[in-house]
Amino acid sequence: MNYFWFQSHYIYYMPKDSTETSSAKAVNSPRNTFLEELSDEHVTGVAYKNINLKKEILSFFATQGNATIAELAKTLNSSVPKVTNLLIDLTNDGLVQEYGKIDSTGGRRPNLYGLVPGSGFFVGVEVKRHYINIGLLDFKMNMVKFSEKIPFHLHNTAASLAELCQLIDAGIAEFGIPKEKVLGMGVNLSGRINYATGYSFSFFHFDEEPLSKVLEKRIGIRTFLENDSRAMAYGEFAFGGVITEKNALFINLDHGIGAGIMINGQLYYGKSGFAGEFGHIPLFNNEILCHCGKKGCLETEASGEALTKKFRQKMKEGSTTILAREKKKPEDVQLEDIIEAALNDDVLAIELIAEISEKLGRGIALLINLFNPELVILGGALSVTKDYIRLPVKSAINKYSLSLVNNDTHLIVSKLGEQAGVVGACLLVRNKLLTIV
Repeated sequence: MNYFWFQSHYIYYMPKDSTETSSAKAVNSPRNTFLEELSDEHVTGVAYKNINLKKEILSFFATQGNATIAELAKTLNSSVPKVTNLLIDLTNDGLVQEYGKIDSTGGRRPNLYGLVPGSGFFVGVEVKRHYINIGLLDFKMNMVKFSEKIPFHLHNTAASLAELCQLIDAGIAEFGIPKEKVLGMGVNLSGRINYATGYSFSFFHFDEEPLSKVLEKRIGIRTFLENDSRAMAYGEFAFGGVITEKNALFINLDHGIGAGIMINGQLYYGKSGFAGEFGHIPLFNNEILCHCGKKGCLETEASGEALTKKFRQKMKEGSTTILAREKKKPEDVQLEDIIEAALNDDVLAIELIAEISEKLGRGIALLINLFNPELVILGGALSVTKDYIRLPVKSAINKYSLSLVNNDTHLIVSKLGEQAGVVGACLLVRNKLLTIV
């Protein structure tokens, strides 16, 4: 038998690797770990209340930092003995540890408790058209591992889904973290995603089961699905360009165009969870068919896909570009090639980026007139061109939006870059798992 001093009480403690006799072990009935409790959808009564209190404790540690038992009891509006017992459980599970004593004005100095950074992890997966990013964040939201631009071709086929699962499995294996330590995984996809149900209506909608459950069964980790633009926005709002702003827009500039909307400090989903389909505003009177089936969408003239089509056409017409000198055929040129060319001062790439940016700025001006945000963040693949895209967008905003409305709106480029989606996915998973219900 072992005893340890825990906030003015001697507590009997059975270590996990204990070799006590079976009769001694029988004194304490088996107890599920917190991670096992999270997976139990049928828990009720006192156990249910305890799980929620544990969530509150972990959430407090994750967002506010370390604390004493007295501070936790006050915050949770619970008794000291109750909080003490819950901390014992979380300590035995390896999720919480003691961080020493703090100064006291009198009496015994209280102990300080907090999260064990390596006790639990969150996996974020961002699925792009030609690659995936995958990252691992610990309980304290430190980026432990990050692998970017792993080659992958997104197609709406069973084979593509199988390949995605294999890449996720391989990525997690490379992290060297046991799956049982991963509390949850967030997967970001473009298109229509119902975050509440886990259904994807744009990709991999093959089964009656939601895609989140399909991935969960194949990977073996509790999985949540999110729209890529919204996840990127949340990552940027939490750890990127947002400092004190409560109303902000994140514009995802990739092959398509999406938006994440923050209103009064909260991510906005809309009634059905599909808010942010910025690329499908019918802004142009053209006959260009969008992949959504409509004509005249913003994406048809102001997206990465539109840029790629324009660039290929200009090459066929004989325009000078470093990509032609590199013996690239027009049909082989990809968005990533055009971005790289612009960063190497290719005049054609810079001119065409400015052309689509003016049209994009017209669309953003519409959003500014509607939302009057404090901040607009340009993110996604095209944002790495920085002022080549930001300045034409800014010029168009000044031209098309009301000056009284846009005067208080700042326009910046994403600070997290490729990591935005992975960070956002992990944060959203953490929020969902530690939400008090």
